[in-house]
Amino acid sequence: MNAPNEAVEETVHFGNGRVKYTGFRLDGEMHGAWSWYRTDGSLMRTGEFDRGRQIGTWKTFDREGSVVKETRFSEYRT
Repeated sequence: MNAPNEAVEETVHFGNGRVKYTGFRLDGEMHGAWSWYRTDGSLMRTGEFDRGRQIGTWKTFDREGSVVKETRFSEYRT
């Protein structure tokens, strides 16, 4: 069992064995850096969470790895 306030890594795979997404959970909520991938293994999106809330700059990539979109989220709770 994990201690309170201890981040736990989570990785889920597609049926073909490639990683679908990976990141950390803190007290059951997405927390810290996360990455999502396509079934071909290419990186699709990256971003960070603060206890389930998107923060910072999120990036979306094309299949060749070039950034096609950046979205900025507030670092502060409202």
